[in-house]
Amino acid sequence: MRRGGQQGRTVKALVIGGCAAALCFLPSAAVATPGSGVSGTVVAEGTSPGKLKVRTPKGRTDVTFRKITVEPGGSTGWHTHRGQLIAVVKKGTLTRTLDDCSVEVTPAGTSFIEPSGAKHRHIGRNLGTEPVVLWVTYLLPEGSELSDDADAVDCGATK
Repeated sequence: MRRGGQQGRTVKALVIGGCAAALCFLPSAAVATPGSGVSGTVVAEGTSPGKLKVRTPKGRTDVTFRKITVEPGGSTGWHTHRGQLIAVVKKGTLTRTLDDCSVEVTPAGTSFIEPSGAKHRHIGRNLGTEPVVLWVTYLLPEGSELSDDADAVDCGATK
């Protein structure tokens, strides 16, 4: 009786092993398809200093990608945005002065978000000797301008 039991287990193991091996030779449905005729180029990448909190406008959103160059000594002028921007500094160092007169220095290889709204006035300056190159994604309410001019903040005044 013992021989039959061992022989039965051996046959069972061979059948299971054979079935498993046979499955390797059966055609299977692909879960992914290979790409063809597509190429991509990373134009800029940067790491944020912390967690990015992205918010899209209510309603339809215009998404715009833009390369911006700020020459040495140049500035964006004081402005605001009606939606958030995600920016990557590709080259140079951007120095931004914010509405509360704080200054943020963002070197190449880093990224940041500019918040939306009139409370978030800011100016970007190139205080360096090489052009600042930014790659910016705008998330704006449909039909909005990319930026709105704003009055300068008097950061020399005592608060």
